Amino acid sequence: MNTEMQLEHYFEKHSSLPKEAIIKADILRKGLSFDIESLVNTQESGVKHQPKSYFIFSFDMVTQKELDEHQKWHAPEEIALRGGKYNLQRTIISVRLNPASKYRVTRVDGELWLYADQEAISQVSFRDVPEYYGKKLSDGRPIAELAPSIEWGYLLYLTVFRICQYFGAKEECQFCDINNNYRQQIKEKRPYTGIKSVDDILAALEVVAATDSTSQAYTLTGGSVTSNLQGKNEVEFYSQYIRAIEERFPKRWIAKVVTQAWPVEDVKLLKEAGAQIYHPNYEIWDPELFAQICPGKQRYIGRDNWIRRIVEAAEVFEPANIIPNFVAGIEMAAPYGYTDVEQAIASTAQGLDFFMSKGIAPRFTIWCPEPLTPLGEKNPEGAPLEYHLRLLETYRDTINHYALNPPPGYGEAGVGKAVFSVSPFMDVLTSKTEPTIN
Repeated sequence: MNTEMQLEHYFEKHSSLPKEAIIKADILRKGLSFDIESLVNTQESGVKHQPKSYFIFSFDMVTQKELDEHQKWHAPEEIALRGGKYNLQRTIISVRLNPASKYRVTRVDGELWLYADQEAISQVSFRDVPEYYGKKLSDGRPIAELAPSIEWGYLLYLTVFRICQYFGAKEECQFCDINNNYRQQIKEKRPYTGIKSVDDILAALEVVAATDSTSQAYTLTGGSVTSNLQGKNEVEFYSQYIRAIEERFPKRWIAKVVTQAWPVEDVKLLKEAGAQIYHPNYEIWDPELFAQICPGKQRYIGRDNWIRRIVEAAEVFEPANIIPNFVAGIEMAAPYGYTDVEQAIASTAQGLDFFMSKGIAPRFTIWCPEPLTPLGEKNPEGAPLEYHLRLLETYRDTINHYALNPPPGYGEAGVGKAVFSVSPFMDVLTSKTEPTIN
């Protein structure tokens, strides 16, 4: 069955989902390839687009050494689909490079198109490069390396620690390539600062604030700190950045922070520093799979503690402002995971129901099987499309059952409006103006 016939099958089977969300999910799980002409011509014609920044993980299905120079250096951060044979509304999708993908961006009569196999699916656009991407700090480092933007410019992604202190097979999350990606980017001589100082971040944000009006939020993130870093524990380390940003740019951006799940007293420090949204990412619900796939988190904090601390964080943040992420699809990863889609969905649905019944709406990203990870190496095809579509239905139905709003800090929800690019979950929710965050 060719891709067009497959898509038509899923459109009919999952008719309550927008076609845009179905196509987006399939592209995220299969990756994209780019004809040289689709990348070179934009450079030669002077039409500059925002390049892929590798803002924390590789989010590629091949290693850097397997990419040609055009894709390695000129692939866009995201693409937007519109029109075409399905008359798609604007759909923003993160670029995950895979030269073998059935989805290919090519240039036809001067216009960019997405092809699936030999069938033209929709027109494609790249985001224009932000003005500040061409600027540098006094030491020559690009501002774009320190404060790249994603989600079509909505979000600044501040990865201030590019390494995780969970090291090796007995500690690293089995789906995560943060450490290996850092090594490969350094080897490729990509500007890639391991620890960005507070002064670095403030200097970069000075330029962003002076030239950019699109960004509405920032995520302050990085690897886990299990002992100390520069003499500080994890909460102290990340809090210093939030405090400095909020003192220098009070309420300029929605302040989001990703750390491990910490006791209430530590969570208070994040809130007091100025964080408005807290992301204690739990990755996967199933207790046995959590221990196998997240061995460091299990050993250092433990799954039950992690879940309990997420709930207790509601003593500090409003429940709606606690947004733990899970990685959709790793439930079905060999050798540990489920082999039946409905069993995998039933497990994840338990987690969604547990959190949403308490007013906490998680978010999810579609698993990218990166080859420098144990699960990516064993599962290069990722999870089946059927799993991802059943998850979208389950997520939508559960959030509606509990009458919760879409998670804040992601812009508007709805087809043609959503900017969250590593999952279609915001595309399938009811379109609403973003709620005010206290």
